Amino acid sequence: MSTKPPLAHSQADIKSTVASIPVTNSTVTATTNSTVHAGTTAGPGFIDSLLNKIPLPRWAIYAILALILLVVLICVLCICVKCCCRRKKKRKKRLDQQVNLKGLNGSTTAALVQPDVNDVEYGSANDPRGRLLYSLEYSAPKSELTVGVKQAAALKAMDLGGTSDPYVKMYLLPNKSKTYETKVFRKTLQPVFNEHFKFQISQSELSESTLVMQVYDFNRFSKHDVIGELRLTLSSVDWNHVIEEWRDLTEASKFEQENLGDICFSLRYVPTANKLTVVILEGKNLKQMDPGGSSDPYVKVQLVLDRKKWKKKKTSVKKRTLNPYFNESFTFEVSFDQIQRVQLVISVWDHDKVSRNDAIGKIFLGCDATGNQLRHWADMLSNPRRPMAQWHTLLPAEQVDGTLALKHTINIPFTGKTF
Repeated sequence: MSTKPPLAHSQADIKSTVASIPVTNSTVTATTNSTVHAGTTAGPGFIDSLLNKIPLPRWAIYAILALILLVVLICVLCICVKCCCRRKKKRKKRLDQQVNLKGLNGSTTAALVQPDVNDVEYGSANDPRGRLLYSLEYSAPKSELTVGVKQAAALKAMDLGGTSDPYVKMYLLPNKSKTYETKVFRKTLQPVFNEHFKFQISQSELSESTLVMQVYDFNRFSKHDVIGELRLTLSSVDWNHVIEEWRDLTEASKFEQENLGDICFSLRYVPTANKLTVVILEGKNLKQMDPGGSSDPYVKVQLVLDRKKWKKKKTSVKKRTLNPYFNESFTFEVSFDQIQRVQLVISVWDHDKVSRNDAIGKIFLGCDATGNQLRHWADMLSNPRRPMAQWHTLLPAEQVDGTLALKHTINIPFTGKTF
């Protein structure tokens, strides 16, 4: 019968065996680390070794990394904001283009449709601008076209007070050799002009010409606004009798005449001293004459007496500008007898150092002038010793030179006549 070995003996052997193994902290730590990292990669060790190779303290490296991360975040944020703004603009544009026509009357929806430029000849009749009564008569033996401007009605109000200061300008295309203007009527939408103007034109030229009558709103210190216009193709007119009829004004064409700019100046005449003072104040929106899109403008002030050049002065040159400011004064000795026969020519020029100076535009004032030029001259004579300032639109130099060759003297008294 076999017997089991004593249990105490075997336990004692085990304790003695365990006790005989030296256990230290380093052994336990190594065993633990090897056990923990047995299932991981060597990434952290690689990063540590890479950071150790950089000759900078750890705090500096972390600061640089944080700064780079911040810059990246800002860039991403800016891109997101830009994309959102662009998306909002596109959405707004689509909403603006989508016009809901439901519930609108047919007469209203027609104004919401913007026609193509090629589909519009001279404006839209849906925007009432008023009506003009005119007359036409042609004399073949005299080769003379007489245009009568009778009256206007229901003109569009251009001023804040609900009125306008209308006058009519007319010319023939395509030559446009002469331009006429009626007198200005103050604060009315129903002016009665009753003025007649004559054009010298042959029958062959008449059949190829177009008569343009434009109604303007007069403004003394700003550019005159176009209320509306009429364009009459003269080849379709029956010249066997005098024509007199009403027509609706349309929007003025914006593509016909090149804009030469505007000039502002004041006039002052002292009859007791025989002194005429012209102050050139400023110009605006002058025509671009130089390749760089600018000009070097200056102004010539010239007096023409009995169709002959008499006296001349000029301002300084303003470099590279289309809106020059001069504020330069010129005084001429002109007697009262001469003031009735003299013409004041204001011309704007582009200065060139190498080539010849080019004329940008001209206007002339005097007793032979018409429209706004005549009114400005009459205001000066009616208000002696008082400077009268006004804006004028420049005209082509050839047109003014051609008009100056004609003489139609109008004696203007100092007072007692309305212009």
